[in-house]
Amino acid sequence: MRNIIIALIISMVFGSPLLAQNAIDIVFVEIEKNNTTLSALQKRAEADKLGNKTGIYLTNPEIEFNYLWGNDAVGNRTDFNVKQRFDFPTAYGYKNQISDIKNEQVALEYQKQLKSLLFETRVICHDLTYYNALKLELSNRLNHAQSIASSYKAKLDAGESNILEYNKAQLNLLNLSKKMESLDIERKALLGELSRLNAGVPIEFTASEFQKTIVSTDFEQWYQQAEQSNPLLNWLKKEIEITEKQVSLSKAMSLPKLQAGYMSESVVGQDFKGLTVGLSIPLWENKNTVKYAKANTVALESLAIDNKVQLYNQLKVLHTKAIELQNSSSDYQLKLQSLNNSELLKKALDKGEISLINYILELSIYYESVSNLLELKRDMNITIAELNQYL
Repeated sequence: MRNIIIALIISMVFGSPLLAQNAIDIVFVEIEKNNTTLSALQKRAEADKLGNKTGIYLTNPEIEFNYLWGNDAVGNRTDFNVKQRFDFPTAYGYKNQISDIKNEQVALEYQKQLKSLLFETRVICHDLTYYNALKLELSNRLNHAQSIASSYKAKLDAGESNILEYNKAQLNLLNLSKKMESLDIERKALLGELSRLNAGVPIEFTASEFQKTIVSTDFEQWYQQAEQSNPLLNWLKKEIEITEKQVSLSKAMSLPKLQAGYMSESVVGQDFKGLTVGLSIPLWENKNTVKYAKANTVALESLAIDNKVQLYNQLKVLHTKAIELQNSSSDYQLKLQSLNNSELLKKALDKGEISLINYILELSIYYESVSNLLELKRDMNITIAELNQYL
């Protein structure tokens, strides 16, 4: 029942470029709910968040009990100790801050995977939109070819045409039929890919018009938004924050460690009770940890700068490509509308002004142009989808 509802909703948006994007959004909502990879990543994220909150608290208290046998003159001795070791107090604050930042990184990593899945879904849906539009176009061509083939069959039977003309009409019909079969194979494969992403649950996608997306020509303004929301860059920012906190933590861990507790000792006729305190002098254990933390911060800052430069140039290339495809698509569509000779060719064929082979060849040029325009629109939308995954 759910699949029928999805199909009906998508069918309602069929034919509307604006709502075609809504159809993709509807599909993705369904996939996001059912995708097993996302489900596994969510569980992994929950586990990692718990893992980041371990090892940041006080060490376990130590309890010690001793029972010592003595001689008859001295008697037996009983000792009881309770001890608690402490790092320098500020260390626990830094550990907690680092664990919080790591959990933010876990959320960013999940968002990165989610955006990747959305991009994959969009690419499949754009391919399906292309094949759906091409199927409608081929259906019209097939009906037209069937009409011509039937006409030449009637002419052949009436002796008004020859077998060569009849065969040309039949070959034209055969070629279009096989193209339709190939197209259906591709559509089924793409629908299978959607089903795979949706945990095996079939999704029907019937949109056949691409959305009218306008990419801003101001790259710098667009990039500022992309930079702020990019999961990878944000993850690196958090990693730098962690290393900066790690420097402070390393300094805190290099300060003396404390120990406090309670101790009692009992011998024949005597009981001793009181508090114990201790101090651990950090001479060798944490050597070079602060230097390493500082060096690691510098290295990560350098890596973040490199990633920012790489992302900037990568997005600039994609943005330029999207703008050029957008302009080319608009220009192609505008000119193609004014160069449609299909009706004139049909009239010329009916009047016998051109031969069937010339009619088919002339018409195939226009058909190829229509297919090229659809392919151009598909490439443009996929490029824009690739850009949008960084937003």
